[in-house]
Amino acid sequence: MLNNIGLPGILLIAVVVLVLFGRGKISGLMGEVGKGITAFKKGVDDSTKELDEAEVAVKDVTPEDEKDKA
Repeated sequence: MLNNIGLPGILLIAVVVLVLFGRGKISGLMGEVGKGITAFKKGVDDSTKELDEAEVAVKDVTPEDEKDKA
């Protein structure tokens, strides 16, 4: 069903949405979506930094006699 929408169908949907909701609501909604994406990316970056810091803090606590066997 959705495979054959095409460009004219997408434009028609966009015009209907614009008429129903108005330019102000759509621009406000897109602003909120942008803020959400920015917050998500910041969260991913922060968690990646935390993981990198955790890897640096890990040290080998294997006893010396166990290291020789490996």
